[in-house]
Amino acid sequence: MGAQLRVYRRKIRTIQSTKKITRAMELIAASRIVKAQRRVADSTPYAEAITRAVSAVASFSEVDHPLTTEKEERNRAAKLLLTSDRGLAGAFSSNAIKEGERLTELLRSEDKEVVPFVVGRKGVGFYRFRNREMAAEWTGFSENPTYADAKEVADAVIDAFLKPEDEGGVDEIHIVFTQFVNMVTQRTVTRRLLPLEIEETEEELEGGALPLYEFEPSAEEVLDALLPRYIESRVYNAMLQSAASELAARRRAMKSATDNAEELIKSYTRMANAARQAEITQEISEIVGGAEALASATAGSE
Repeated sequence: MGAQLRVYRRKIRTIQSTKKITRAMELIAASRIVKAQRRVADSTPYAEAITRAVSAVASFSEVDHPLTTEKEERNRAAKLLLTSDRGLAGAFSSNAIKEGERLTELLRSEDKEVVPFVVGRKGVGFYRFRNREMAAEWTGFSENPTYADAKEVADAVIDAFLKPEDEGGVDEIHIVFTQFVNMVTQRTVTRRLLPLEIEETEEELEGGALPLYEFEPSAEEVLDALLPRYIESRVYNAMLQSAASELAARRRAMKSATDNAEELIKSYTRMANAARQAEITQEISEIVGGAEALASATAGSE
């Protein structure tokens, strides 16, 4: 066997091994994304309901709550960035990081200092590689977040919001995550979590008019109880959507890698066949040439 043929066959074996890995990862992601989609669907009604409740309390009461009142001077803004713990998911994490960088540029253009809170090893690695400080970081649960994880993150950003600026507090909280639309489409979005934005509108709200509540014992105490749950539910829903988006992106990336591996195997197989054919042709030529030389030598001796 010629050296060139051995090279092609070695490459084919290597690509076949890689194809098995990417195919297995594609199937694993496809099996997990069903559960992730179900978790997103299960958490969305609760997030929407508590959002409507908080909106109703904030709209129909005249309480100046710290989480709903914008400060006159807003000099520091927190950015909560959700990325993945693992790679091989295409541009999932890089898109979230780019959106976070765009948000940072926007906030800095408004003369605000940006305080990053980062979830996921990819985002943490991005900041550490560039020697950037982070207010807090969390890793290890990007694919399967729990409510306890969301509560830990939410408590950290709420504590930062309630602190005064001279103690490291912030005046705004923004979250950057990947919104799951369907298996093909995932969008990187930015939302402001705190302070709540209250807008006056004459248009009918989605889901109908806000309900009228009687506040017991008081509207302020109701907001004290509701707002932390509201932030937790929003963060949890964002984490679930990000997890579903990560799995969808990984499935798509692994399918593309598997398809590319198949094309490479076909290409190298054709090249190996051509190299083998060339070797056979060369061997036949050598045999024919040797036979002719032997025949000429025999005829000359006679």
